[in-house]
Amino acid sequence: MAANIDHISQGRFTLNVVSAWWEEEAKQYNGIFTEHDERYERTQEFIDVLKGLWTEDVFNYKGKYYSLQQASLAPKPVQRPNPILYAGGESKRGKEVISSACDAYVMHGGTVEEIAEKIKQMKQLRQDMGRQPFLSFGMAAYVICRDTEQEVVEELERITNVQETSGYAGYKDFVSKSQLEQQIQLSDYSVSNRGLRPQLVGTPEQIAERILQYEKAGLDLLLLQCSPQLEEMERFSKKIMPIVEKLRQSALSVDEQ
Repeated sequence: MAANIDHISQGRFTLNVVSAWWEEEAKQYNGIFTEHDERYERTQEFIDVLKGLWTEDVFNYKGKYYSLQQASLAPKPVQRPNPILYAGGESKRGKEVISSACDAYVMHGGTVEEIAEKIKQMKQLRQDMGRQPFLSFGMAAYVICRDTEQEVVEELERITNVQETSGYAGYKDFVSKSQLEQQIQLSDYSVSNRGLRPQLVGTPEQIAERILQYEKAGLDLLLLQCSPQLEEMERFSKKIMPIVEKLRQSALSVDEQ
């Protein structure tokens, strides 16, 4: 499927590899669930198989979790040797696998300082492993853009009301079975997983300035979350993106001077 989508998109496809953490979900769908460090062993093999099938005409593999004999795959992806592989993880083992096997690193939402430190650490780990630099650093973030600060406050209060908690079935599994770098509360999880921590919440001008702070910290990809999605993305593209570009051009002019 990935190879075909890469052809359809003319080489614009990227894949985020997720190492499952929600045990109950795995049971519901008769999936396979492994405990923390072991799940990254499986992830390593999974990526080995992906890359092997994407690059070799006939591929053989014998691992702890996967075994292939005389396997063939066509078509091969447009991107060679493979589409960009993103992955995210905060544990020591997770970061090791991502640094050795993936092309890019994606993070849950964090403050500018937290993201800058993570990027610094992952760049160093990648270098220590003798690999070429990561191609991209991405972050998930929830956006609330309104024309006035009062409208922003009202929307934020509306979507973070967690008096009814029955809808957060995965929260307990997430905090107990993942090795997180920061302690999180249900309010961090209520809208999206730490999506509000980047504070892309405010007027168009405030959000545009914050985006450039993340860009300066080394971030080049935002995985935006919002609801309702179409209307909010239209608002983002029309009201925030022009300001980001204007501020970026202004900063370049100052640097040139």
